[in-house]
Amino acid sequence: MPTYPLTFTVDYPGGGRNRLTALIRPILAIPIVIVIALTSPIVTASTLLMILFRSKYPRWWFDFNVEWLRFNERINAYLLLLRDEYPSTDEEQAVRLHLEYPAKLNKFLPLVKWLLALPHYFVLLILGIAGLVVTAIAWLIILLIGRYPRGMFYFTVGLLRWGLRVQAYMQVLATDEYPPFRLSE
Repeated sequence: MPTYPLTFTVDYPGGGRNRLTALIRPILAIPIVIVIALTSPIVTASTLLMILFRSKYPRWWFDFNVEWLRFNERINAYLLLLRDEYPSTDEEQAVRLHLEYPAKLNKFLPLVKWLLALPHYFVLLILGIAGLVVTAIAWLIILLIGRYPRGMFYFTVGLLRWGLRVQAYMQVLATDEYPPFRLSE
């Protein structure tokens, strides 16, 4: 099976989980969620304009976007109870993301990638609902016994991985390779 230019993993946390922060996590995450929400349209629009008019993806902008994606995924891992550490703005922590720099991108494909990604968004919407149910059940289990069930953990990581591939394809425009329909690496 060929590999996709994006890889994503989250280390399974050993030992007990912090029950107090699991209880109030959405409140603790408000400042970092605001930062991501405000920067998201800028990342997308700027990248689209650079590729469309300059016919290239400047390395410095690509590197910035990869770091932005890493920060975004640390926030997701925190909100979805995968990790207890508050998301760092500059350290990798236990969330690993690698995205290969694109050698060549189609100049006009960014104009239709949003349309091509619609089947993914439909499937991800349905799986996302399942992911919220899994996270709610995991939240209760963490509060009761202090552990995140391993199968639920890896399902949630796979869901994030799939969504991240679609995001790299459609929003960050870092690859022209169509994302696979799968949760696994």
